[in-house]
Amino acid sequence: MTRRLLLLFLTLAVCPMLPSCGTTTGPSPLAAVPRDNSPVVQLRNQGILAEPRGDYYIGRRYFVAKTRFWGYIRRPGQLWDDAQLVVMDESRVHNPDRLSEEPTAPQSHGFDHNYEYRIKGRFLSGQVYDPNADMELPVFQPSSFELMSARPGFLFSPRDRYDPRYLPAREVRRTTPQRM
Repeated sequence: MTRRLLLLFLTLAVCPMLPSCGTTTGPSPLAAVPRDNSPVVQLRNQGILAEPRGDYYIGRRYFVAKTRFWGYIRRPGQLWDDAQLVVMDESRVHNPDRLSEEPTAPQSHGFDHNYEYRIKGRFLSGQVYDPNADMELPVFQPSSFELMSARPGFLFSPRDRYDPRYLPAREVRRTTPQRM
């Protein structure tokens, strides 16, 4: 336990000194979203920071009925707080949940909510508009999906509550004007 606390302390002490930890283009678009710094989140983040780097992304499916975004994409070693909500371009490979959108089917579109995937592919230039979410989002073109976990746990915070009819709370906070 002492070793873990020492590792956590060193990580938190050294990270601000690294150039990749700071911003050079002004405040982050997520600056209004409070980060969860609970011990369980810090422990999870330690595991993420230790991930092997490579030419792939990690994606977490986030299903909201009637929207066209797919979920969140991040690079290995990048925290979920900095992941991007994306729309998938399925011109090369279909999403794993490319099934009927009728909820009466045994397995339907969105069955893989909160599944975590290793994804190869690339971001395309520009953004697309998701009218049901009222958001402009980046487009990701996958070339392969590999299921990493069907039960990876919480995405941003263990306090978050999921409802398939509503946008993720962090997206609502990000797009809602802040009162001064």
